[in-house]
Amino acid sequence: MSDGHHTKEKGDLGVLKAQVDLFEQGFTIFSPQTEHSPFDLVAYKNGEFRRVQVKYRSKDQYGKIDIKFSTCWTDRNGTHTVPVDKTEIDLYCVYCPDTDECYYLEPGKFGSNVSLRVEAPKNGQKSGINFAADFRRVP
Repeated sequence: MSDGHHTKEKGDLGVLKAQVDLFEQGFTIFSPQTEHSPFDLVAYKNGEFRRVQVKYRSKDQYGKIDIKFSTCWTDRNGTHTVPVDKTEIDLYCVYCPDTDECYYLEPGKFGSNVSLRVEAPKNGQKSGINFAADFRRVP
């Protein structure tokens, strides 16, 4: 990948990492034939299909990964942000290049956003924290 990691390249890397990780968890992977579907791939296992949206997210300076359940784009009319239709996605797979790991979330179990802790908080807090390591396997 080129220096600066173009947004499209980051997304492609995230999808590739998700495909490998899901395959290693025993899933068969299917890819939509369009870039305009609300999900990036479909994972199949034990008679169940799961629609998966993949996100590439680096950890921030505080050791957490922030995930927003919305989509954003810019055009000549400005920047637009629209909430994700959670009925069209079964799983979010978040690939973090800092850990080289994928994390799996069921978007319907969260509000408009969620933070995953890659590093323990400096104040030692443990309650009310979503530790990224707890989201390594597909639920």
